[in-house]
Amino acid sequence: MREGLDHWPFVFAAYAMGVIGTLGLVAWSWWGMRRAEARRDRSREQ
Repeated sequence: MREGLDHWPFVFAAYAMGVIGTLGLVAWSWWGMRRAEARRDRSREQ
C-alpha cells in the first residue's frame, strides 16, 4: 500500500483551470471587440 498522494487529479484540475481560464479570456476579449466595433459603427453613422 502506498502512503503518498496521487498527483494526477491535481494535474488534470490545473489543466482544466488553464483551459477554462483561457476560454473565458477569449470570450471576454471577443465580446469587448464586438462592443468596440459597434461603437465605431455608431460613430461613423453620425
